[in-house]
Amino acid sequence: MTDGDSGTTKGTFDGLPEERRRGLEKMEQVYGFEMTDGTGDFFGYTADHLFGDIWNRPGLTDRDRRLLLIGMLAGTGQHDVLGIQVPAALSSGDLDADALREIVILICHYAGWPHGARLNSLVEETIAKAERAKK
Repeated sequence: MTDGDSGTTKGTFDGLPEERRRGLEKMEQVYGFEMTDGTGDFFGYTADHLFGDIWNRPGLTDRDRRLLLIGMLAGTGQHDVLGIQVPAALSSGDLDADALREIVILICHYAGWPHGARLNSLVEETIAKAERAKK
């Protein structure tokens, strides 16, 4: 259920501190899947600081942040996180199939062909999976 004034989902993260609720809601938006609260300092910093603060800062859109993040991840070979970010970018509409394919071409030339080729495989698998899901 959505609160018409704030656009937040009532009930999902009731009882959590504001910074945790805000972080978990942003994580759901960015990742495209349901989040639950976690334990430990690593999870706390990720939810509260990275998503509750950094991803909510003004000056860059979520699309801007995704473009930067995908570029950095591909350039440094962080394919495990790319496996989350690329499908999330496509499903959220932040990036469409054409934009993802253009990113691959740019990455190939700036980060090296092996990084771009690996990203290309992930992008094409993601696009194909989305196409199959539409049928």
